[in-house]
Amino acid sequence: MIQNLLANFIQILIGFGGGLAVGSGFVAFLTVLGIIPRLIQLSKTERLLKVYGACVIAGTLFGTYFSFTNLTWNQPIIILIIWGIFHGIFNGMLAAALTEVLNVFPILYKRIGIDQHTLWLLMAFVFGKIAGSLFQWMYFVK
Repeated sequence: MIQNLLANFIQILIGFGGGLAVGSGFVAFLTVLGIIPRLIQLSKTERLLKVYGACVIAGTLFGTYFSFTNLTWNQPIIILIIWGIFHGIFNGMLAAALTEVLNVFPILYKRIGIDQHTLWLLMAFVFGKIAGSLFQWMYFVK
């Protein structure tokens, strides 16, 4: 009995420590690189700063809850489509903010001499991501 209780306590301690490490890394990623402030600046929505904070906290809590429970959430297809669009928008804006903060594309384009075709290359990335996601969902998830 005591051995089982000790094993459970150690598992809780390891899980909590791992969660703190991952959470700290994610927060450091968002704050050090300035992802969320840059998104707020680009979208000119400084007045919604409290909403951004509430959304990050709520998203983290809901994501954690749904990850650790066997709860199923059966919704109409239209709500799932809207949910998926919001996920795509978030991931796309996060990736765009990260590349903008790191200045990856401008440096790369100047080095290989194609900086005058930046818009075409970015659109190719966007449409390639869309096509790849649709292919995966239609072929593998179907």
